[in-house]
Amino acid sequence: MNSPQTVLITGSSSGFGLLTTRLLLEKGFTVIATMRGLEGKNAQQANEIRKFSEERPGVLYLRELDVTDEVSVDQTIQDILDTTEGIDVVVNNAGFGIGGFAEGCTVDQMKRIFDVNLFGVQRVNRAVLPSMREQGSGLLIHRSSVMGRIVIPYAAFYTATKFALEGLTESYSYELEGTGVDVSIIEPGGFGTGFMAKMEEAGDMERVKTYGALLERPKQIWGSVGEMIEGDNAPNPQDVADAVLNLIETPQGKRPLRVVVDPLTGGEGAKTLNDAAEQIQHQLLSSFGL
Repeated sequence: MNSPQTVLITGSSSGFGLLTTRLLLEKGFTVIATMRGLEGKNAQQANEIRKFSEERPGVLYLRELDVTDEVSVDQTIQDILDTTEGIDVVVNNAGFGIGGFAEGCTVDQMKRIFDVNLFGVQRVNRAVLPSMREQGSGLLIHRSSVMGRIVIPYAAFYTATKFALEGLTESYSYELEGTGVDVSIIEPGGFGTGFMAKMEEAGDMERVKTYGALLERPKQIWGSVGEMIEGDNAPNPQDVADAVLNLIETPQGKRPLRVVVDPLTGGEGAKTLNDAAEQIQHQLLSSFGL
Protein backbone atom coordinates (compact mmCIF):
# COMPACT_ATOMS: atom_id res chain seq x y z
CA MET A 1 0.00 0.00 0.00
CA ASN A 2 1.28 3.44 -0.92
CA SER A 3 -0.86 5.04 1.79
CA PRO A 4 -3.24 3.62 4.39
CA GLN A 5 -6.56 2.71 2.89
CA THR A 6 -9.81 3.60 4.59
CA VAL A 7 -12.04 0.61 5.27
CA LEU A 8 -15.64 0.79 6.50
CA ILE A 9 -16.92 -2.32 8.26
CA THR A 10 -20.53 -2.92 9.27
CA GLY A 11 -21.36 -5.10 12.26
CA SER A 12 -17.99 -4.49 13.95
CA SER A 13 -19.07 -5.26 17.51
CA SER A 14 -18.50 -9.02 17.37
CA GLY A 15 -17.64 -12.05 15.25
CA PHE A 16 -15.98 -11.65 11.88
CA GLY A 17 -16.54 -7.89 11.93
CA LEU A 18 -14.61 -7.46 15.16
CA LEU A 19 -11.80 -9.77 14.05
CA THR A 20 -11.48 -7.91 10.77
CA THR A 21 -11.45 -4.55 12.55
CA ARG A 22 -8.65 -5.68 14.86
CA LEU A 23 -6.57 -7.20 12.06
CA LEU A 24 -6.77 -4.11 9.85
CA LEU A 25 -5.81 -1.84 12.75
CA GLU A 26 -2.79 -4.04 13.35
CA LYS A 27 -1.86 -3.67 9.68
CA GLY A 28 -2.05 0.10 9.73
CA PHE A 29 -5.34 0.74 7.92
CA THR A 30 -7.76 3.51 8.73
CA VAL A 31 -10.77 1.59 9.98
CA ILE A 32 -14.28 2.97 10.30
CA ALA A 33 -15.90 0.44 12.62
CA THR A 34 -19.67 0.79 12.63
CA MET A 35 -22.35 -0.78 14.78
CA ARG A 36 -25.69 -0.14 16.43
CA GLY A 37 -25.92 0.90 20.07
CA LEU A 38 -22.52 2.56 20.18
CA GLU A 39 -23.42 4.31 23.43
CA GLY A 40 -25.88 1.63 24.52
CA LYS A 41 -25.84 -2.15 24.24
CA ASN A 42 -22.50 -2.21 22.41
CA ALA A 43 -20.78 0.45 24.53
CA GLN A 44 -18.50 -2.10 26.21
CA GLN A 45 -17.44 -3.60 22.88
CA ALA A 46 -16.80 -0.11 21.51
CA ASN A 47 -14.58 0.77 24.49
CA GLU A 48 -12.63 -2.45 24.05
CA ILE A 49 -12.02 -1.63 20.39
CA ARG A 50 -10.86 1.88 21.35
CA LYS A 51 -8.38 0.46 23.86
CA PHE A 52 -7.14 -2.10 21.35
CA SER A 53 -6.51 0.61 18.75
CA GLU A 54 -4.43 2.79 21.06
CA GLU A 55 -1.32 0.65 20.65
CA ARG A 56 -1.84 -0.26 17.00
CA PRO A 57 -0.53 1.60 13.93
CA GLY A 58 -3.97 1.91 12.35
CA VAL A 59 -6.42 4.75 12.86
CA LEU A 60 -9.85 3.99 14.30
CA TYR A 61 -13.12 5.82 13.86
CA LEU A 62 -16.17 4.42 15.63
CA ARG A 63 -19.50 5.34 14.11
CA GLU A 64 -23.12 4.56 14.93
CA LEU A 65 -24.77 2.93 11.93
CA ASP A 66 -27.98 0.92 11.62
CA VAL A 67 -28.08 -0.82 8.26
CA THR A 68 -31.89 -1.07 8.48
CA ASP A 69 -32.24 2.72 8.66
CA GLU A 70 -31.61 4.51 5.36
CA VAL A 71 -31.24 7.89 7.05
CA SER A 72 -28.66 6.46 9.46
CA VAL A 73 -26.70 4.90 6.61
CA ASP A 74 -26.78 7.95 4.35
CA GLN A 75 -25.93 10.45 7.08
CA THR A 76 -23.13 8.37 8.57
CA ILE A 77 -21.44 7.68 5.25
CA GLN A 78 -21.80 11.28 4.10
CA ASP A 79 -20.21 12.44 7.36
CA ILE A 80 -17.34 10.04 6.77
CA LEU A 81 -16.87 11.27 3.20
CA ASP A 82 -16.93 14.89 4.42
CA THR A 83 -14.26 14.32 7.07
CA THR A 84 -11.90 11.84 5.36
CA GLU A 85 -10.23 11.52 1.98
CA GLY A 86 -12.81 8.93 0.96
CA ILE A 87 -13.76 5.31 1.52
CA ASP A 88 -11.61 2.77 -0.30
CA VAL A 89 -13.18 -0.47 0.92
CA VAL A 90 -16.55 -1.48 2.37
CA VAL A 91 -16.93 -4.77 4.21
CA ASN A 92 -20.66 -5.53 4.38
CA ASN A 93 -20.56 -7.83 7.37
CA ALA A 94 -23.66 -7.07 9.46
CA GLY A 95 -26.11 -9.94 9.69
CA PHE A 96 -27.93 -12.45 11.88
CA GLY A 97 -29.59 -15.86 11.62
CA ILE A 98 -32.91 -17.53 12.32
CA GLY A 99 -33.07 -21.27 12.92
CA GLY A 100 -35.74 -23.92 13.12
CA PHE A 101 -38.71 -24.91 10.99
CA ALA A 102 -39.38 -22.40 8.22
CA GLU A 103 -43.15 -22.70 8.65
CA GLY A 104 -42.84 -21.59 12.26
CA CYS A 105 -40.97 -18.41 11.38
CA THR A 106 -43.26 -15.46 10.93
CA VAL A 107 -43.43 -13.16 7.95
CA ASP A 108 -42.27 -10.34 10.22
CA GLN A 109 -39.16 -12.35 11.08
CA MET A 110 -38.53 -12.94 7.39
CA LYS A 111 -38.89 -9.24 6.62
CA ARG A 112 -36.45 -8.34 9.40
CA ILE A 113 -33.73 -10.78 8.41
CA PHE A 114 -33.91 -9.65 4.78
CA ASP A 115 -33.85 -6.04 5.99
CA VAL A 116 -30.52 -6.63 7.73
CA ASN A 117 -28.80 -9.29 5.61
CA LEU A 118 -29.80 -8.05 2.15
CA PHE A 119 -31.47 -4.65 2.11
CA GLY A 120 -28.83 -3.35 4.53
CA VAL A 121 -26.14 -4.21 2.00
CA GLN A 122 -28.02 -2.32 -0.70
CA ARG A 123 -28.43 0.74 1.53
CA VAL A 124 -24.70 0.85 2.24
CA ASN A 125 -23.74 0.26 -1.39
CA ARG A 126 -26.02 3.02 -2.64
CA ALA A 127 -24.53 5.43 -0.11
CA VAL A 128 -20.90 4.72 -0.93
CA LEU A 129 -20.79 3.84 -4.64
CA PRO A 130 -21.13 7.34 -6.13
CA SER A 131 -17.91 8.43 -4.39
CA MET A 132 -16.09 5.23 -5.36
CA ARG A 133 -17.09 5.59 -9.00
CA GLU A 134 -16.03 9.24 -8.94
CA GLN A 135 -12.60 8.38 -7.57
CA GLY A 136 -12.29 5.49 -10.03
CA SER A 137 -11.45 2.87 -7.44
CA GLY A 138 -12.98 0.92 -4.60
CA LEU A 139 -13.78 -2.51 -3.27
CA LEU A 140 -17.04 -3.95 -1.98
CA ILE A 141 -16.66 -7.12 0.08
CA HIS A 142 -19.89 -8.90 0.96
CA ARG A 143 -19.83 -11.57 3.65
CA SER A 144 -22.03 -14.33 2.41
CA SER A 145 -21.74 -17.97 3.52
CA VAL A 146 -21.32 -21.42 2.04
CA MET A 147 -25.04 -21.48 2.87
CA GLY A 148 -25.47 -19.04 0.02
CA ARG A 149 -24.59 -21.97 -2.24
CA ILE A 150 -25.65 -25.12 -0.37
CA VAL A 151 -28.57 -25.82 1.95
CA ILE A 152 -28.24 -27.02 5.52
CA PRO A 153 -31.80 -27.67 6.76
CA TYR A 154 -33.50 -25.63 9.45
CA ALA A 155 -32.01 -22.25 8.61
CA ALA A 156 -34.23 -21.45 5.65
CA PHE A 157 -34.49 -17.69 6.04
CA TYR A 158 -30.76 -17.17 6.66
CA THR A 159 -30.04 -19.36 3.64
CA ALA A 160 -32.52 -17.41 1.54
CA THR A 161 -30.85 -14.10 2.39
CA LYS A 162 -27.45 -15.46 1.45
CA PHE A 163 -28.68 -16.97 -1.82
CA ALA A 164 -30.14 -13.54 -2.61
CA LEU A 165 -26.92 -11.79 -1.59
CA GLU A 166 -24.96 -14.01 -3.97
CA GLY A 167 -27.15 -12.94 -6.88
CA LEU A 168 -27.05 -9.27 -5.91
CA THR A 169 -23.28 -9.28 -5.53
CA GLU A 170 -22.58 -11.05 -8.80
CA SER A 171 -24.88 -8.62 -10.60
CA TYR A 172 -22.97 -5.71 -9.08
CA SER A 173 -19.69 -7.23 -10.26
CA TYR A 174 -20.87 -7.12 -13.89
CA GLU A 175 -22.47 -3.69 -13.66
CA LEU A 176 -19.40 -2.08 -12.05
CA GLU A 177 -16.98 -3.54 -14.60
CA GLY A 178 -14.96 -0.65 -16.00
CA THR A 179 -15.64 1.75 -13.12
CA GLY A 180 -12.57 0.74 -11.10
CA VAL A 181 -14.74 -0.72 -8.34
CA ASP A 182 -14.18 -4.40 -7.58
CA VAL A 183 -16.76 -6.65 -5.92
CA SER A 184 -15.99 -9.85 -4.00
CA ILE A 185 -17.90 -12.35 -1.88
CA ILE A 186 -16.50 -14.12 1.17
CA GLU A 187 -18.19 -17.50 1.78
CA PRO A 188 -17.29 -18.73 5.28
CA GLY A 189 -18.16 -22.19 6.47
CA GLY A 190 -18.78 -23.08 10.11
CA PHE A 191 -16.81 -21.10 12.70
CA GLY A 192 -17.19 -20.59 16.43
CA THR A 193 -17.96 -16.87 16.51
CA GLY A 194 -21.00 -17.01 18.78
CA PHE A 195 -23.26 -16.68 15.75
CA MET A 196 -25.24 -19.83 16.52
CA ALA A 197 -25.85 -18.81 20.12
CA LYS A 198 -27.46 -15.60 18.84
CA MET A 199 -29.69 -17.26 16.25
CA GLU A 200 -33.37 -16.56 16.75
CA GLU A 201 -35.92 -19.33 17.08
CA ALA A 202 -39.14 -19.53 15.13
CA GLY A 203 -41.67 -17.00 16.36
CA ASP A 204 -44.71 -19.28 16.06
CA MET A 205 -43.78 -22.12 18.40
CA GLU A 206 -47.37 -23.33 18.68
CA ARG A 207 -47.28 -24.20 15.01
CA VAL A 208 -43.82 -25.79 15.34
CA LYS A 209 -45.13 -28.12 18.05
CA THR A 210 -47.48 -29.72 15.53
CA TYR A 211 -44.45 -31.32 13.84
CA GLY A 212 -44.55 -33.90 16.63
CA ALA A 213 -41.89 -36.58 16.27
CA LEU A 214 -39.87 -34.39 13.89
CA LEU A 215 -39.30 -31.70 16.51
CA GLU A 216 -35.81 -32.92 17.45
CA ARG A 217 -34.39 -32.78 13.96
CA PRO A 218 -33.13 -29.18 14.08
CA LYS A 219 -31.31 -29.83 17.36
CA GLN A 220 -29.79 -33.02 15.98
CA ILE A 221 -28.36 -31.28 12.92
CA TRP A 222 -27.30 -27.99 14.46
CA GLY A 223 -26.15 -29.61 17.68
CA SER A 224 -23.59 -31.67 15.77
CA VAL A 225 -22.48 -28.60 13.82
CA GLY A 226 -22.06 -26.70 17.07
CA GLU A 227 -19.87 -29.43 18.51
CA MET A 228 -17.60 -29.36 15.46
CA ILE A 229 -17.08 -25.59 15.46
CA GLU A 230 -16.57 -25.26 19.22
CA GLY A 231 -14.34 -28.29 19.86
CA ASP A 232 -10.57 -28.52 20.35
CA ASN A 233 -9.97 -28.86 16.60
CA ALA A 234 -12.42 -26.13 15.63
CA PRO A 235 -11.52 -23.90 12.69
CA ASN A 236 -10.09 -20.49 13.52
CA PRO A 237 -12.45 -17.62 12.61
CA GLN A 238 -9.38 -15.46 12.10
CA ASP A 239 -9.12 -17.19 8.72
CA VAL A 240 -12.07 -15.13 7.50
CA ALA A 241 -10.48 -11.85 8.59
CA ASP A 242 -7.28 -12.95 6.86
CA ALA A 243 -9.26 -13.59 3.67
CA VAL A 244 -10.67 -10.06 3.82
CA LEU A 245 -7.16 -8.63 4.20
CA ASN A 246 -5.94 -10.73 1.28
CA LEU A 247 -8.71 -9.38 -0.95
CA ILE A 248 -7.89 -5.79 0.03
CA GLU A 249 -4.21 -6.32 -0.73
CA THR A 250 -4.85 -8.03 -4.07
CA PRO A 251 -4.34 -5.61 -6.98
CA GLN A 252 -7.38 -3.95 -8.49
CA GLY A 253 -8.93 -6.02 -11.24
CA LYS A 254 -7.28 -9.23 -10.02
CA ARG A 255 -9.63 -10.02 -7.16
CA PRO A 256 -11.77 -13.17 -7.42
CA LEU A 257 -15.54 -12.84 -7.28
CA ARG A 258 -15.90 -15.58 -4.67
CA VAL A 259 -13.60 -16.81 -1.89
CA VAL A 260 -14.58 -19.90 0.11
CA VAL A 261 -13.17 -20.09 3.64
CA ASP A 262 -14.25 -23.43 5.08
CA PRO A 263 -11.49 -25.44 6.82
CA LEU A 264 -14.13 -27.54 8.60
CA THR A 265 -15.30 -29.35 5.45
CA GLY A 266 -12.87 -28.06 2.86
CA GLY A 267 -15.69 -26.17 1.16
CA GLU A 268 -15.69 -28.49 -1.83
CA GLY A 269 -19.45 -28.26 -2.31
CA ALA A 270 -19.45 -24.47 -2.58
CA LYS A 271 -16.27 -24.47 -4.66
CA THR A 272 -17.71 -26.97 -7.13
CA LEU A 273 -20.88 -24.92 -7.52
CA ASN A 274 -18.85 -21.72 -7.88
CA ASP A 275 -16.69 -23.24 -10.62
CA ALA A 276 -19.72 -24.56 -12.51
CA ALA A 277 -21.54 -21.23 -12.20
CA GLU A 278 -18.49 -19.35 -13.45
CA GLN A 279 -18.32 -21.48 -16.59
CA ILE A 280 -22.04 -21.13 -17.26
CA GLN A 281 -21.96 -17.38 -16.70
CA HIS A 282 -18.95 -17.01 -19.00
CA GLN A 283 -20.75 -18.89 -21.76
CA LEU A 284 -23.97 -16.93 -21.21
CA LEU A 285 -22.36 -13.52 -21.18
CA SER A 286 -20.20 -14.39 -24.17
CA SER A 287 -23.31 -15.33 -26.12
CA PHE A 288 -24.62 -11.82 -25.34
CA GLY A 289 -21.41 -10.26 -26.62
CA LEU A 290 -20.35 -9.32 -23.09
